[in-house]
Amino acid sequence: MSNRTFTMIKPDAYASGYSGAILQKIESAGFKLVAMKLTRLSAEKAGEFYAVHKERPFYGELVEFMSSGPIVAAILEKDNAVADFRTLIGATNPANAEEGTIRKMYAKSVGENAVHGSDSDENAAIEGSFFFSAFERI
Repeated sequence: MSNRTFTMIKPDAYASGYSGAILQKIESAGFKLVAMKLTRLSAEKAGEFYAVHKERPFYGELVEFMSSGPIVAAILEKDNAVADFRTLIGATNPANAEEGTIRKMYAKSVGENAVHGSDSDENAAIEGSFFFSAFERI
């Protein structure tokens, strides 16, 4: 079990002006930001990040969506970070997410679901390293 996870505030939530509220909710839940940046993924970089989904039918739409606007990438720290963050963000489909979760509050749909959260300690490390060098982390 790791004490770090990775998240992105996706283009839909950024465009809707929810970044500050989402970051506030994350910090209020006891997570510490150890790296953060505002950036924009090219289609090539989005495809690279989501390569695990390359054979899935939604891959093209996902790459297009994730390269459609700015994102906020962050590495978060807390005991039991991955599991606790997955609970905080809620189900992928906001209609199925519990009240008070980030996706219930800020997501528009399954496709535009406001935030990404790593699904394992291993993926959290890989995803964090995709966006941040050791120099960029505290």
